[in-house]
Amino acid sequence: MAGKPSSEREALERQNQAVMAVFERAGFDHIAPDIIQPADIFLERSGEDIRARTFVFTDPSGAEMCLRPDLTVPACRYHLSHAENPAAERRYCYLGPAFRFPDELLSPQEFTQAGLEWFGAPEPVAAEARVLKLTISALEAAGLARYRVSFGDLGLFSALLEDTEMPERWRQRLRHHFWRPHAFRDLLSSFCEGGRARRTSISPLVDRVAGGDALAVVEAEIATRRLPLVGGRELPEIAARLANKAADRGETPLAVPKAETLNAYLAIAGEAAGIDARFAAIVGGAGFSAARETYARRLFEMEELGLNPRRFHFAAGFGRELEYYTGFTFQIEADTPQGAIAVAGGGRYDNLLSDMGSPVMVPAVGCAIHTDRLKAVLA
Repeated sequence: MAGKPSSEREALERQNQAVMAVFERAGFDHIAPDIIQPADIFLERSGEDIRARTFVFTDPSGAEMCLRPDLTVPACRYHLSHAENPAAERRYCYLGPAFRFPDELLSPQEFTQAGLEWFGAPEPVAAEARVLKLTISALEAAGLARYRVSFGDLGLFSALLEDTEMPERWRQRLRHHFWRPHAFRDLLSSFCEGGRARRTSISPLVDRVAGGDALAVVEAEIATRRLPLVGGRELPEIAARLANKAADRGETPLAVPKAETLNAYLAIAGEAAGIDARFAAIVGGAGFSAARETYARRLFEMEELGLNPRRFHFAAGFGRELEYYTGFTFQIEADTPQGAIAVAGGGRYDNLLSDMGSPVMVPAVGCAIHTDRLKAVLA
């Protein structure tokens, strides 16, 4: 907040106090995670936008560090370092600075973020609705009266992908590219008849890998040609990629209608409470049916809390901004003279704590409010 006139600082502090009062009254413990964080988890699991805008530096020991670009990952690290049992239910809230190279409307390189994280909630679907309700309540307590709520559900996509018959390695690659829509469509197409995944003229090296030990073939090729390793890839990773290409050429192609089903699902968008008819047109299996039931329960929980899902917008492809999301995702926008701007967002990220070293999977859902943007909108 350096450089702001005192009246602006005081107005922002009052607004932030109103936001935090909502979170603290709901039973969330106020924490203050470290500002300087290891860079790896942000660079590996955050979206492309955050990765490109993170302030990264090297400490005296050579470790790559960063100024936190958001507070979800720092809150996860706080939980893992303070909780005796990572899977036990914990509720945290926070208010503090985050740092990104600016390239968005109303986004300085240092901004204040308020938020909450709910770990190990005993009723995950109810917790998701509750987090959305608390986010809206906090925005309204700060004075925001007009806003739009949009959300998605990566759980529906994951279930449909599991229901689609294909090799597990293909599912893993599609999940990896879910956050890059064009790459996802190209990859999906490559798995169908005539796609590049089964072309025979990829590389002579793939032919050799197909007939023997992939790692031994790669090691021999590197040694014979005295090739340097570039791009940070290790020999086992290179061998695995070549082995996958070799296996792909002999794999049964993905049926075109099944690929079209995945693309058709990702094109679904509309009123959140009236979207089930569009889901019903998707040919899925038991997993997708169960995910639809979870979606319906979430709407019910929202209504129980006094929210009106008929005012909310659903988009199947929403949630492609942060790569650690695994289920329900949401965003709240407000109008400005320069156009709509996101003032808050959040969702479910059940794999993040495991990726950071938790010995058990920890269900997690949270939200973040960009308080500087909120202040600008209210002004």
